[in-house]
Amino acid sequence: MRKKLGVLVLTGLTLLGAAAPGAATEETHTGGDGPVVVGHRGAPGYRPEHTLASYELAFRQGADWVDVDLVPTKDGQLVARHENDITGTTDVAKHPEFANRKTTKVVDGKSETGWFTEDFTLAELKTLRAVERIPDIRPDNTIYNGRWPIATYQEVLDLTRRLGRELHRTLGTYPEVKHSTYFASIGMPTEPKLAAVLERNGLNRPGAPVIIQSFEVGNLKELKRMVRVPLLQLTSATGAPADFVAKGDPRTYADLVTPAGLKEISTYADYLGPEKGQIIPLDKAGNLTAPTSLVRNAHDAGLKVVPYTFRNENAFLPTNLRSSDDPRAWGNIFAEEAAFLATGIDGFFADQADTALIAVRS
Repeated sequence: MRKKLGVLVLTGLTLLGAAAPGAATEETHTGGDGPVVVGHRGAPGYRPEHTLASYELAFRQGADWVDVDLVPTKDGQLVARHENDITGTTDVAKHPEFANRKTTKVVDGKSETGWFTEDFTLAELKTLRAVERIPDIRPDNTIYNGRWPIATYQEVLDLTRRLGRELHRTLGTYPEVKHSTYFASIGMPTEPKLAAVLERNGLNRPGAPVIIQSFEVGNLKELKRMVRVPLLQLTSATGAPADFVAKGDPRTYADLVTPAGLKEISTYADYLGPEKGQIIPLDKAGNLTAPTSLVRNAHDAGLKVVPYTFRNENAFLPTNLRSSDDPRAWGNIFAEEAAFLATGIDGFFADQADTALIAVRS
């Protein structure tokens, strides 16, 4: 089914300026000091997430940065996967040689059954192929199921350098340390591995095109002493950092985004990455309401604000910005992104970098 945008005209911009699904657009990028578009897991609106193809498309669409979730392998390599549970993002279930690797684990307090990266060597993971994570919403992407292997962070960095030379602009990554407390608890801490990769690539220095993210707090404070690149504190509209829960710290993400919490974040991080509902909440009907003071308060604390995640499909849009009842069809993403840009955010994570860049330029 061909995706569609539901609104034909927004602030003088017609749909003729948007890219057709699957097509790379004319190169455009924010540059300068304008709001930054981060290709969230690459360009997962068009290609299965966290594949080299997804990252390359995001860069070719004009994004200067891509988001790279990192989890370790059994032999200590860092690979790009949204979760260490790869059941829904690879074809591992179709590999009978790995049937006995299926297991149940408790990760950040949640019981999960599946296959996990830490139980595979990199060589074993390379025999698997990526698949679309949300096929019900992005059926067009399923045509690429099985085409690309799991990528290492080193491979993403190599791609970033190569495309930077070809496209004549500086490209960078936002690596996210996933499940820090869990991996430390099983003797596989991620942070030293990430610092080592940056060091080997000449990226552990001020001004390097790297910004490290985490939903946890303690590991970012540890990384502050290990690396010389900016750090980004991710927050959620619900719950609490996993390291706080593990230590019995009663604070929640809501506490982190108070003025006092933001001041503390500014002692170790340069960026705040809030869930977008923390900036503009939805009402009971699912429509955008008035902005909170979070952006202003974060700026007062000296933090730049880069919320997540903007997606074009109706399933992810406010109710009144959907084009139809079809969750797969595209709605009025431009209106949503315009509302957030008006709050003064410094950038945002988007699954479709091409349309996000159109919103930034409007």
